[in-house]
Amino acid sequence: MTTGLEIIHQFEQFASPKIAEDWDHVGLQLGDPSQPVTKVLTTLDVRPAVVDEAIELGVNFIFSHHPLMFRPAKDLDLRNPQNAMYAKLLCHGITVYSAHTNLDSANGGMNDWLAAQLELTNLAGLVSAGVDPVSGQSVAMGRIGDLPRALKPAEFVDWVQDHFDVKGLRYVLPDPTPQTIQRVAILGGSGGEFYHQAKIAGAQAYVTGDVSYHVAQDMQAVGLMLVDPGHHIEVVAAQKLQELLSTWASEKGWSCPAIASQVNTEPFNFHMKG
Repeated sequence: MTTGLEIIHQFEQFASPKIAEDWDHVGLQLGDPSQPVTKVLTTLDVRPAVVDEAIELGVNFIFSHHPLMFRPAKDLDLRNPQNAMYAKLLCHGITVYSAHTNLDSANGGMNDWLAAQLELTNLAGLVSAGVDPVSGQSVAMGRIGDLPRALKPAEFVDWVQDHFDVKGLRYVLPDPTPQTIQRVAILGGSGGEFYHQAKIAGAQAYVTGDVSYHVAQDMQAVGLMLVDPGHHIEVVAAQKLQELLSTWASEKGWSCPAIASQVNTEPFNFHMKG
């Protein structure tokens, strides 16, 4: 039988926890990784509905992108839904492991997946994250690259919405607005603070989520187009992690199938009047 420790060891050759940001909480979140793993569920978020899905599927190892315990519990009052979720995981013997900013920065990881969705080529890293201690390669959060063809700004907004299959998004046009967009930076999650790096790298547009009002104004002032499709575009992690784990299982003879979660953890709805 394959243990959680074997899965974790293999993954950390791909995305070492040492390249995670200092503030992040990656790695084992809950449970006993030395126990045999029968089935893995990959997911963007660990939410109560995802835990229920795991139980129904007979999963005993959840692999998530966003940390289960991003903020420490102050108590174990089970009237708190978050604490009740922890208790349910423990009662069902489910181990949870999370790879967050280390997966964001890893070569072949989150930001390469997002760049591929936008069909960007000639990729380079956006924000240096140092050197991967396993491969010895430089790693970076975000990517900058070229669209297959130059697009008008309105066409680029449609391009992002279609390629990420989101119901709505926000965008900011600088003044003057460029005639076309071809050089694009992308950083999954909340990357507003890195817009200067995108501008310096030559991006005409920056795709990232959770941008605040004043940061959006600052991007506009420096002449950078912003497209904010939200944080949930990182849901690509569920399918891509499932593919990674399935490949390794085939290579190593693991007997623990991986399944991508089908639960939609996007908290926002979009109202379209008319």
